[in-house]
Amino acid sequence: MTQPQPIFSAGDYERIDAGLADTDRLLAAGYPGDSGTRQPVHTVYVPADRFTPSLAAEWGHQALAAAGAAGGIQRLAEVVGLSPELAAEVAPRVESKLRAEPIEDLRIDFEDGYLAAAKSGDPEATEDDDVIRAADRVTEALAAGIATPFIGIRFKCFEEATRRRGLRTLELFVSRLVQRGGLPEGLVLTLPKVSTVDQVGAMVYAVERLESALGLRRGRLGFEVQVETPQLIIGADGSHPVAQLPHKSEGRITALHYGTYDYSASLQIAAAYQSMEHPAADFAKEVMQLAVAGTGIRLSDGSTNILPVGDDAQREEAWKLHARLVRRSLERGFYQGWDLHAHQLPTRYIATYAFYREGFPKAAERLRNYVQQTIGAVLDEPATARALAAFVLRGVQCGAVGSEEVLARTGLSEADLTRLAHPRLTPEPQGASR
Repeated sequence: MTQPQPIFSAGDYERIDAGLADTDRLLAAGYPGDSGTRQPVHTVYVPADRFTPSLAAEWGHQALAAAGAAGGIQRLAEVVGLSPELAAEVAPRVESKLRAEPIEDLRIDFEDGYLAAAKSGDPEATEDDDVIRAADRVTEALAAGIATPFIGIRFKCFEEATRRRGLRTLELFVSRLVQRGGLPEGLVLTLPKVSTVDQVGAMVYAVERLESALGLRRGRLGFEVQVETPQLIIGADGSHPVAQLPHKSEGRITALHYGTYDYSASLQIAAAYQSMEHPAADFAKEVMQLAVAGTGIRLSDGSTNILPVGDDAQREEAWKLHARLVRRSLERGFYQGWDLHAHQLPTRYIATYAFYREGFPKAAERLRNYVQQTIGAVLDEPATARALAAFVLRGVQCGAVGSEEVLARTGLSEADLTRLAHPRLTPEPQGASR
């Protein structure tokens, strides 16, 4: 077959390449995609003065006791809406999780949940002491092998009234950890109540100074940003400042966390209607989601302060609400949330494991068909295959699905899943394990 004469010359290609060079650099540097590493399913916040090395185990025991008082994990799973068959699948996995690793991500709170002034006439000295004690207890937990996989602090925000106190707490905590032997691999630092891009710029400067002074490698200290103010969603000039953060933070931001109650209160939503599912909350989270799509920055939903305590009826209603909200967040692409009480742990894992186990059979079938180039009921494109692989990989990483199940149903190992889900980061040839 005779091909038509080419129209585009070498000069045309070079001109187009030159015109799109800035776009190419932006896409390569600003939108690297997700790293494929484990993301915790939740973050637990505890006041700094209540943190002990054994706290995670204590919460696990309390969670199991609460579920036991409700008739056991399987019955609780049915109470919150799972079918008997799915509840039977999920229950042993949740019980194992609560015994072995009840808290995935622990935040030692020096902000809203911490009141140094209530304990002493010298709150500055009290907070200094509590910071050092918290760092020492983290070191003890690490040495004993009982630290949570992710752990860190939330310090006070960078508004004028609390800025220097927040910086001092940050400095003391990181310095003490280095002094006592080093930083946890899963160290997380949380900057709350961010209102402007400049506050994030100040945080970037602060962690750079810490790295330099403490002899840490450049880039070792990342941080989360809490989205708790409307000014970060829509700025004074009508722009979306949150969308600038990934490109103004030198790759330091690891996650955006939605703050349910501060954000709701700032919009003057009545306390009775402040919720993770309020329309105002959904709007803010949709903007967050758009702002960080493709950047590798992760998202976390907020919390519900309706706790499973009180009489049997009160506990069951709170568990139903919590499980439903966890499921709602997962369905909307928020794979992490906050938990405020040990009794929320059973429904965190029940809802999370049910989400992945319900979706696993169909996702596995579609992945197998895609990898083996088999025509099935759904003809998936590479982008959909990546999403399917990412879904299954998250299920494996959180304990809802076993690697052996994935291999049996798809022929894919966990490494294969990672390559399929994140091809830009792992460009090796894809294919099923042999």
